[in-house]
Amino acid sequence: MKHALAIALQCVTLGAAANLSAAAPLLPATSPALPLVLLGSTALPGYTGDFDHLVADLKSNRLFLCAEDHGTLEVFNLRTGKHLRTITGFETPHSIFPVPGRHELLITDGSKTVKRLDSRTLATIGTIELHPGADSIGYDAASGHLYIVTGGKDVKMADSWLEEIVPQSGKVIGTVHFHANHVEALAVEQHGPHIFINITDKNELDVIDKHSLAIVARWSIHEARENALAALDEKTHRLFIVARNPGKMIVLNSDTGATLASFEAPGHADGEVFDAANRRIYAPGGDGWIGVYQEIDANHFAELAHVPSAQGAKTTILVPQLHRLYVGVSPGERHTGGAVMWFAVPHPAH
Repeated sequence: MKHALAIALQCVTLGAAANLSAAAPLLPATSPALPLVLLGSTALPGYTGDFDHLVADLKSNRLFLCAEDHGTLEVFNLRTGKHLRTITGFETPHSIFPVPGRHELLITDGSKTVKRLDSRTLATIGTIELHPGADSIGYDAASGHLYIVTGGKDVKMADSWLEEIVPQSGKVIGTVHFHANHVEALAVEQHGPHIFINITDKNELDVIDKHSLAIVARWSIHEARENALAALDEKTHRLFIVARNPGKMIVLNSDTGATLASFEAPGHADGEVFDAANRRIYAPGGDGWIGVYQEIDANHFAELAHVPSAQGAKTTILVPQLHRLYVGVSPGERHTGGAVMWFAVPHPAH
């Protein structure tokens, strides 16, 4: 029965790539089959280049978007999507981290520093000195430590690092060195000892022991090149890796690195999230669609749908408290004007 369900779900693909102007009619709210339903979008006219990561602050009802090539932090009303303000003074902002217990945001700026912002006023109040090229982040709630990827080709460096810091003080606890110039997203176990990180130019996934900061395994990715994104289901010990060339979503056993399944994913993906309540993975890509995949159980997976989004819609964040998926729509190099879209995520079945 599980195999039959997987085959049936794999045959369901809903829609194709769409431009932003055509996205809404392709996602009718009355369609019960769609796993994501477009609720709205906010246009950002006049922007060029790429957007990067988003973060939500439920307490202040704000959504933050790093406009990396625009050099700004964009602020939105989380529930209505209204654009509230633009914060300048950045070089290449990539990731945002709200510091627990403090009115403070950390912004990895692609330069040598991580910027500290007062989350109430959004004024810069300090910096943290790291290697150049601060970019992707991962957080370990058990230790309260933040991991930041630095170095690499974007800052003309042949090597990269993963730097562990105490976010409240900025103190550097340790570093992991990689002989690689392209290191991308990571997944951090919250109840286990490991970090999983994409060594993109080597086409491998490295496994790091959080306590010793030693690399304890290197797993080659065979199904596609340019593995860049990672999400984790700790309960089932499953890793969800998205590669870009060609676009693939690959399921790995997080204990052994063995491949369990792989599916088509959109190209130019720069975001991926695991929806634990619905046991689904969402992977948007610049091709104009969001790949939605179902974890039926630990050994069975299915490609559920291709949901139309917009050209350049490739970064994302899930806000489970609002049952919403937000997607940043990058203008790209040949177009102007970006957007933020938000989709309704189904309430989990009981």
